[in-house]
Amino acid sequence: MTIPVLDSRQHVPEALRGAIVALGNFDGFHLGHQAVVREAISWARAEGRPAIVATFDPHPRRFFVPDLPWLRLTTLDQRRDLFAAAGADAMLVIAFDAGVARMTGPEWIEQAIHLQFGAAGVVTGEDFTFGAQRSGTTAALAEIGARFAVRARTVGPVLDDGLPVSSTRIRSALQEGDCATATRLLSRPFTVRGVVEHGDKLGRTIGYPTANLSMDHYLRPRYGVYAVKGRLPDGRVLDGAANLGVRPMFEPPKELLEPHFFGDAGSLYGQEIAVEFHHFLRGEAKFGGLDELTAQIERDCAAAQALLA
Repeated sequence: MTIPVLDSRQHVPEALRGAIVALGNFDGFHLGHQAVVREAISWARAEGRPAIVATFDPHPRRFFVPDLPWLRLTTLDQRRDLFAAAGADAMLVIAFDAGVARMTGPEWIEQAIHLQFGAAGVVTGEDFTFGAQRSGTTAALAEIGARFAVRARTVGPVLDDGLPVSSTRIRSALQEGDCATATRLLSRPFTVRGVVEHGDKLGRTIGYPTANLSMDHYLRPRYGVYAVKGRLPDGRVLDGAANLGVRPMFEPPKELLEPHFFGDAGSLYGQEIAVEFHHFLRGEAKFGGLDELTAQIERDCAAAQALLA
């Protein structure tokens, strides 16, 4: 199932006006985000209204700090699929630019939420803020929104180990190679989706062909070797082992995600695949030669197969 993608710079189509809008960044669409969206969809269904999930692109943090390291946990396409699976009727992409950044909280409520989006109700997390200098709060949204017949609800944090589930916790876990925590908080493995590129084909010559992917705007998990699962265009799901890093054995250094799948994946060049990070095996390393590297890859593949079995 797919859902339409709406642009915040255009008025929401008439058929989708009067919707209940889940408003947030929703980058990872983790357990906390899912609770907010679930409330919005439940409210919308109870009143016979459309349910729209709004997300920001680019991430507001990168707008204000352009040289910030990449931090995305999902692409827009991944979010669209996740929102659709949750039951949303549309995804609204809020183009975060200088104009949006300058708007105050009250301006946001009147000009964006009321006039542009045509929302009948908005659901956010309790700690959500918006507008210049974070001048918009959930209390302001409820108070000012009422003037425009826009109702507001908030959803409290989802706790894990007594702490709120957050994208920050997930990013920290991935940067430490802690796939188990990231998977638990996301409710699914961290997944990189991309188009397979041509590489130097060295892996093929030593018996371990790889499907090379750029990390693009994704957060960089800890460099090293992972047990992974690959979701292929034909629907197959293959186990594998993947190296993420700059390949210290080879010059010039080039950052790549290089999954090797167990079994015959066939030619994947130019096709989009998804790679799920299940277990961290070891850090990236430099070896004395190809024989030593090949022996280590064999051990990595055996360890990955055991963990994924």
